[in-house]
Order: sequence, then structure tokens, then C-alpha cells
Amino acid sequence: MKTATAAVLYEPKTPLKIEEVEYDDPRPGQVLVKLMASGVCHSDWHVMKGEWPWIPLPTVLGHEGAGVVEAVDTDAEGVSVGDHVVLSWRNGCGACEMCQQGFPALCDGPQMDPSACPTAPDGDRLNKMGGLGTFATYTVVPRGNVVVVDKDIPFAQASILGCAVTTGIGAVINTARVKPGCSVAVFGCGGVGLNCIQGAALAGANPVIAVDVLDDKLGRAGLFGATHTVNSSREDPVERIVEITGGHGAHYAFEAIGLSAEPFVQSILCTRKRGVTVFVGHAPDDLMVTMKANILMQEKSVMASMYGSARPQVDIPRLASLYKSGKLKLDEMVTREYPLERINDAFEALAGNEVARSVVLFN
Repeated sequence: MKTATAAVLYEPKTPLKIEEVEYDDPRPGQVLVKLMASGVCHSDWHVMKGEWPWIPLPTVLGHEGAGVVEAVDTDAEGVSVGDHVVLSWRNGCGACEMCQQGFPALCDGPQMDPSACPTAPDGDRLNKMGGLGTFATYTVVPRGNVVVVDKDIPFAQASILGCAVTTGIGAVINTARVKPGCSVAVFGCGGVGLNCIQGAALAGANPVIAVDVLDDKLGRAGLFGATHTVNSSREDPVERIVEITGGHGAHYAFEAIGLSAEPFVQSILCTRKRGVTVFVGHAPDDLMVTMKANILMQEKSVMASMYGSARPQVDIPRLASLYKSGKLKLDEMVTREYPLERINDAFEALAGNEVARSVVLFN
């Protein structure tokens, strides 16, 4: 039995409650991880606002974590006590059609192991966001959620590899497969959007156009590879993107906001003939996107990206290697750090667009 301090959401639109929870010892195929850092992601904010009703409550929030393996049971091959790990919120079963085709992010298997969930002070079982619950000092997860990384990667930077970085860069590299020299437009310069921009730069795209309504967020975009910026509160982003691309429109566009319908539609309108639009932002449950059907008749394509079409056991170590070589910007992504006791302050900063990515650090 392991006692952990955790941030638990009991009801939508209420603050997270810091309390002690209990984890059973890991069973066969499970790993006990002492968490050292956890990113603060907009997906958790959706749950807090009641916009994702499919997430069962009460739950320990957090799904972007890194830490140290403290205990393993049998059937956890490749993981040892003392390993530094990033936690992935998708655990491919390896046997379903999607896993067999190389898309474990779309695995048909169960993503929550009830035996790995903690017990609340009242004795009831709690759920865990993404099957991880990384806003806690400890978690127990299946072996498939654990990705071993080099020990010289700082925990704060390692934690955001678990979602924001993999999702954004993966959408560009894995889902869209952007080609060198092609034009890219990215709507939204939050944590995921900045990584779409970074992914486009890594892919050799040009120009890379960042769209947002806030100048300070657009200012960050240049650090991650944007060649042009468009403030959509002052000018029509579709017209500006078409202008920048010589009257043709972008080869690829990525919607990385997920809050309202307009940017979804704009991300389609701004592409050229046979252009590709990728929906990356996870929208509220009731958000509807409507448009004229003939918009697509120039053989435009619209697709979505789940977790950057990632193969976490392959992609996360590769991204970690790019960071170590200086080709991937993670230090610049972590703009604020909080102790767990101030987790609600971290979400206020997220809601106020004050950060690229906040990270909770554990002692």
C-alpha cells in the first residue's frame, strides 16, 4: 500500500481538492511510479469546466507526467526500479486492428485498469485522468503506459513529452506527414499549437504561419519556428494566409484550439486545392462545426489527429533524443512551475492565457 497526495476533482466547476489517497501495491504487469513533474494541460481544464462529461468523476486529474519507477511486479519487461519514465495516456493492447496497423493511439482495448485506481479517504475508488492521474505524488499504471527515457532529461521537460509535445509534433509528422517546402498554417499558439509549429519547422515546412488572437502568444510562436504571425482579432486569417502563400492557400492547416467553431472552419477555408486540414484541438462535447459542402469540392481533405498518431514507445524516446541534440525546444515550452498545493492557480494561469505550459513539480 502506498499513500499519495493527489489533486481530485469531485464536481465540475469546482476547485481541485488536495487530499491523501491510497494505492494498492502493483499487480502483475503494473508499475509504481513516484511522480516528479506533471504538465498542466487544457484537456484537464475541459474536465474541470464540465465540457467532457464522458470522463467519470471523481477523478485524480493529470495525464502528462514523468517520474521514477519505485516498484514493479512481474510481467513488466523492460522496466526496472530506478528508471526515469514518461507516462503515456494511451496504452495499446497490441492485438486489435488499430494496434496491428501501427496506430496504438486508436487502440480498441480498455484504457483504464480499475485495479490501478486509488482509494479516496472515504474508501471509494477514484478514477484517473487518462488512466494516469499525474496530479499526485505517486501513481500505479500498466506497463504499456510507461516509456523509459534517459536520466539526464529534466523531469519538467520530460513530462510534457507525455501529451503536448507528442500530440502537436505527431499531428504534423505522423498524421499529416508534412513535406519539406510546403506551407503550413497553425490556428492556436497554446501548448499543442506551439508544438504543431515546432513540428512544421522540423519537417522543413515554409512558410509556417501562426494564428492567434493574443500578441504575446504569437510572440512565442517565432521561438518555435513560425515565419509569419496573424492576429485574427485584427485581420481575417483566411485572407492573410492566402496572401502569404501567393494567392494559393496553405498546403496544410492545423486547428489546435478546440474551443469554438470558427477556427475549425477557417482552417479548412485557408488551404489550397487538395489542401489538408487536421483537427488537433479537442473540442467541448457540444461543439458543432458546420460549413458549406462545396468548400471541399476542390479535393480538400479534413482529418483529425488523436495523440499525434503516436507510437509512444517509439516516438517519445525519439523526441527526447531530439531535445538532447538541441533540435527540440522543451526548455522554452515550460514557462511556469507550481507546487501541487497551487494546482488551482496553475489552471487560472492557463485560463488566462498566461503560459505556454505550466508544470507541477513534486518534492
